[in-house]
Amino acid sequence: MRSATLISLSSFFALVCGQQAGTLIPEQHPTLTWKKCTAGGSCTTVAGSITLDANLRWLHSTTSATNCYTGNAFDATICPEPVTCTANCALEGANYAAAGITTSGNAIRFRFKSGVSTPSRVYLMASDSAYQTFKPKNQEFTFDVDVSQLGCGLNGALSFNQMDSDGGMARFPGNRAGAKYGTGYCDSKCPRDLRFVHGQVCVFPFHPSLSN
Repeated sequence: MRSATLISLSSFFALVCGQQAGTLIPEQHPTLTWKKCTAGGSCTTVAGSITLDANLRWLHSTTSATNCYTGNAFDATICPEPVTCTANCALEGANYAAAGITTSGNAIRFRFKSGVSTPSRVYLMASDSAYQTFKPKNQEFTFDVDVSQLGCGLNGALSFNQMDSDGGMARFPGNRAGAKYGTGYCDSKCPRDLRFVHGQVCVFPFHPSLSN
């Protein structure tokens, strides 16, 4: 069984115009610890962190703070087609507190603003630039979750997804942001609302209202 990433798509031209990482907001991953235990009950604490999914980050011009994407549409001037858009736009560091995401020890908390649909998909990190991967076969995975204040219509879940630990940087040279910026998301629902696929902006076709 291949390893999986825990969650709470090459050429010379792609190397030049790859998925960019922004420089306006430093990316500082909130720390999060977890425990790895043996069958005998002996446990060790693992120091990890989390990162916000790339699809939920600010995407702006590489030369200014102008949004490449606002609401449900790309800026046609900055993003006339995928290759140019990929070269012109950068994923920015996340403001986790403003997004309602906080951690403390081995706990992570999500706060949702009333009346606002703001998803908060994050990934568990092994280092500043690599996702934590697991081999679930013959292993047990346990966690506690408090959904007592989870509102109607919200989905609170943990899942394992098969993703490259580096976010796809090695396989797709166009991806220059990597796991640090939450790239490489993939799941069995075949999401069609992803703004980046394999390190390139997915402008055409793009379905902002479709998640599966």
